[in-house]
Amino acid sequence: MPLPVYRITIKDKDFEQLKSNIWSNHFVPAQLNAGGKRIPIRIRYRGGHTREYPKKSYEIQTSKYTYHFNAEYDDPSLIRNALSFQFFTSINVPSPSTRHCVLYLNNEFLGVYLNIEAVKTPFFRKRGIPVRSIIYAVNDNADFSDKRASGKSSFAGYSLIKGTERDRMKLSNFVQQIHLKEGAELQHYIRKHLDTENYLRWLCGAVLTGNYDGFNQNYTLFEYGKSRTYRMIPWDYEGTWGRNCYGKLVDSNLVKIHGYNKLTEKLLSSRSHRQRYKVLLSGFLESIFTVRRQLPIVYKMHNAIADHVYKDPNHKWSGKVFDSEPDTIRKYIDQRRQDILNQLDSLD
Repeated sequence: MPLPVYRITIKDKDFEQLKSNIWSNHFVPAQLNAGGKRIPIRIRYRGGHTREYPKKSYEIQTSKYTYHFNAEYDDPSLIRNALSFQFFTSINVPSPSTRHCVLYLNNEFLGVYLNIEAVKTPFFRKRGIPVRSIIYAVNDNADFSDKRASGKSSFAGYSLIKGTERDRMKLSNFVQQIHLKEGAELQHYIRKHLDTENYLRWLCGAVLTGNYDGFNQNYTLFEYGKSRTYRMIPWDYEGTWGRNCYGKLVDSNLVKIHGYNKLTEKLLSSRSHRQRYKVLLSGFLESIFTVRRQLPIVYKMHNAIADHVYKDPNHKWSGKVFDSEPDTIRKYIDQRRQDILNQLDSLD
């Protein structure tokens, strides 16, 4: 099945403005041609250090929706984000939908991209999830640590996408309180303000896929409208399944079973939460996180983009490395399963 083709047209003066400062978050007007339809859009560069790469990522806004066109430049497979979000969805954690595509800009072929659904209000409306606030974890200060001694705000590391000052203060207070309370009082407080089932499932996803950067940043926190508890959504899972965020091969046991942020540490100080986490991990090892379950998905994604990747003028990696990526992911799954099995008793 051919990949969808998106063609972006930007007027010369607007394109020059866009290129004049790659670090600017300013949007310029453009037009998107998709499936024969012409849609007025606004476009800007997106990402951190990746803005300096020859193959850049873009954020595009239409009148109703926001999309991220990710270059996936550091991932030789170009499928790790898509594979991870599909995995999270399969373990009942809301995750962005994705679709690989071919992108042109002013008739220049930019290569294969991953179109990722933005986690904004339409994301929740589409899934029938009532949401009161949406908060992005934008840097590694979003680790739920006690920041009083450092003088930093408890909201450091976060960006409020939807909500008011009340929502900013609520999260700041939540971070403060988990460091002021202990024992049964702490666990009661956490259960009152955090959807622990969602959090433990999200933790399983981050630990199994091996996203080292996914604990202190690269997630969305939202307040569920009915219970007013916080829930988690994954974001930026390019550095997973055996490679880090720069594409380097890493040890399958890079991410420990207990994760790396302070909220996880506080939550797992409760034996009942450790037991539930163990049950979830054990179940996923038997049913979903297996070579038998994941490899057909890997090959389907890989085969769908292969012919286009070979022609991609901006693909960082050799065709040989790209071709070997399904086997790299297979080896990671085998090794990671054993890593987790070896650590399960630490949750008793």
